[in-house]
Amino acid sequence: MAWTSSKPLAMLFAVLALVCAAPLTAQAQATSRECSGQAGETPGPACLVAHRDLGALPAGPRYWNIYTFDDRRTAENAKPPNSAVVEAFGQVWLFDLGPKGHDLAGGLHLADVGPLPLDVAQGEFSVEYLKSTFTPGMTAPVHVHSGPEAFYAISGGSCLETPDGVQVARGPGHSLMVRRGPPMLLMAIGKEKRQGFALILHDQGSPPTTLTSDWTPKGLCPKD
Repeated sequence: MAWTSSKPLAMLFAVLALVCAAPLTAQAQATSRECSGQAGETPGPACLVAHRDLGALPAGPRYWNIYTFDDRRTAENAKPPNSAVVEAFGQVWLFDLGPKGHDLAGGLHLADVGPLPLDVAQGEFSVEYLKSTFTPGMTAPVHVHSGPEAFYAISGGSCLETPDGVQVARGPGHSLMVRRGPPMLLMAIGKEKRQGFALILHDQGSPPTTLTSDWTPKGLCPKD
């Protein structure tokens, strides 16, 4: 289609200027968007790698147990009930939720993130696992969760700002957690690309993630 006047071109350039000037933001933490292709491994919004309905949780502190395996078959053979096997970032991962982890046949136990700040231990629960890649300065939009969220990064640095303040962590294997309820902003900081996972533990009857405009971050995250 040919332009017939300079006015449409001027309007197009104005729109492009606005787009280019917009802050680099991962447009949603779309927990309903399943990962496909390179989603989650190229810079952009988080995507869902696994969902599990857990039912009632056993008593006691709950941790996100993280393992890696050499191959998927070994991980599948070793996985506990309700755990998830995920292939991401060139590795095979196993995620479980429960007491502090223990050795699994053929697996490397990397971390126990927790105890998760779960303020209501009764009811039926689900867990969402996501992966994402952020370049330095990239953020997720402000949102809330209906249960606690935890992060585990394999590279880069993370800043988590809420009305309660700011949390900062850097380097491979760092983790952060946030309780249910407060609005939050996640930002990649430092000079290295941030790659990692998130866990959202929530009541089965509630949406895991809801975008909100009721709070404006104060810009507390470091710029480098």
